This record gives sequence, C-alpha cells and structure tokens, in this order.
Amino acid sequence: MSGPVQIVLIIAAIGYVLLRRFTGEPAEAKRMLVLPAVLTVIGLTNLDGVTGTALLFLVVTALLSIGLGALRGASVRVYRQDGVVFMRYTWVTLVLWVLNVAVKFGATLLLGVFDKGAASALGNTTMLTIGLGMLVEGVVALAKALRGGHQVIWEKGKDGAPNRTSPLLDGLRDRIANR
Repeated sequence: MSGPVQIVLIIAAIGYVLLRRFTGEPAEAKRMLVLPAVLTVIGLTNLDGVTGTALLFLVVTALLSIGLGALRGASVRVYRQDGVVFMRYTWVTLVLWVLNVAVKFGATLLLGVFDKGAASALGNTTMLTIGLGMLVEGVVALAKALRGGHQVIWEKGKDGAPNRTSPLLDGLRDRIANR
C-alpha cells in the first residue's frame, strides 16, 4: 500500500474512532476489537524491507503504542446507560492519541535523518503500530467495563433488533464479579 493512501486510511480510522467515542457510545466489543485487529493484520502485510535499524525502531514504536494504548484504555470513561455499558473518551485520551501519533511519525522522521530507506520501510508499518495500540486500548477498556459488572454487548442490534451479547464476555464478567 502506498504511503499517501496509508496515511489517509489511518487518519480516517483515527478520526472515526475519536468522533464516535468522544460523544459516548455503547462499549461494543466487536468494534473495539475487530477494527484494530484488521489494522494490525494490514500492518503485518507491510513488513517487507523492515530490517536492521528500521526493525529496532519498529519494535520501540510498537511497544510505545502498546503502552499508550493501555493508558488510553484506562483513561476512557465507562458508565452504565440503558442497561449496557457506554464509553466516552476524555481529554486525557485525546492527548494520549496525539502523543501516540507524534511518537510514530517522529520516529520515522528521526530515522529518515540517518537512513531514508529504513525510514520508508518504517513508515509502512504505521497501521501495525496504531492497530496494536487500539487493540490494547480496547482490551483495557473492556476489562474496565467488565470489572464494573456491566453488560458489555458484542454488537448493537440493527433496525430495532436487540443487541447481541457474547457468552464469553458474559462469563468473564460473572467470574470477575464472583471473586
């Protein structure tokens, strides 16, 4: 995937997530886990040419994205509404997002000073690191919701249909509550 197309897709994905979650929405596990997993898989397909210094930078930025994703997940406000758990981003979450993006693009720019080819290879891994961070954020936010004993839905019902739940998530919630 070319650099400009990838950047547009990343900005669109982050913008979509930010807008929806700043207004508050049901903690829909499918959305919190599937989109990040797709971004991560797409990112894994772009690892061609990532060797040496670029690989070191990738590992560091991936670990930073995972850490920032965990902090974002912890910063999400989780509350009960209409019988299910809702989530809303906070200003802290937004700051952590900006920091995450700055770290990734800053690392690529820094690497470009030393090795333009390696920086190009690292730039192609943006979806991987953003996807990993979003996946960890989703897991942490879901764990926070489950610890609260709230009903976490798998998927919102469409056209008036009831929300779909997940036996796995319900079982985890029940186990946590019985501790």
